[in-house]
Amino acid sequence: MLRFKIGALDATALKDGDIDAGNDGKTFAIGHPPADVAALLAAAGQPTDVLHLSIQPLLVRSGARVLLFDTGAADASFARAGRLPASLRAAGVEPSQVTDIFLSHQHQDHVGGLLTGEGKLAFPNAALHLSAPEWDSLKRDKDAAALVAAMTPKVATFQPGAAIIPGVVTAVAVDGHTPGHSAYEIASGDQRLLYIGDTAHHYVISVQRPEWTIQYDTDAPLAQTSRRALLQRAADGNLRVYSVHFPFPGLGRIKAQGESFVWVPES
Repeated sequence: MLRFKIGALDATALKDGDIDAGNDGKTFAIGHPPADVAALLAAAGQPTDVLHLSIQPLLVRSGARVLLFDTGAADASFARAGRLPASLRAAGVEPSQVTDIFLSHQHQDHVGGLLTGEGKLAFPNAALHLSAPEWDSLKRDKDAAALVAAMTPKVATFQPGAAIIPGVVTAVAVDGHTPGHSAYEIASGDQRLLYIGDTAHHYVISVQRPEWTIQYDTDAPLAQTSRRALLQRAADGNLRVYSVHFPFPGLGRIKAQGESFVWVPES
């Protein structure tokens, strides 16, 4: 874990696990030769046969409230994960102390940690915040029936772009990844942190080539437009960014570079 500040707020990057995706044209840069992906990865000093994604939910303390942004992958078959409970306790927080969970969207590496192995809510006292379009979509997913049933008593939906905790957490709609995917702006005084959810997955490919299609996006053209727009907003405003999938701890800024962008991690 890594502790840091957002103005007066105490924040902690919580490591949950990792995902590896092969450079085979099936996950990233669909329709582009793997050699093009390999060239970008090599220029960044990365292995060229695999794209590595980290998973790090974000913990923020705001007065009496304990906020958790996404819940990791738990036992998802595609990830090496499930470390969130241990990371949370290392940060001095018990699951029962979490008051609010902000879900960027419904994919398993973000909602996987919501339930225990027995199918109960892992954070029994937390309100579960997600956008109304995302909740409607999740309820239509027959494979998610058990998750939906467990979540229902604690769900607090919001309209895209809503101020959820006024002055502290504001939703930022980023369309195309899922029907109601949301980023979040976390504020304290004049300090801001933009939690980008799955706007961008890989710190090289997604940032330097935002128009390349990613398998995970349900509406790829819309997601590509949204990705470029949010990256442009972050670069123009020199915004401090938190990415759940970039190399741990996922904290840094987006800089414009020619017609594209580059990720600059905080030192």
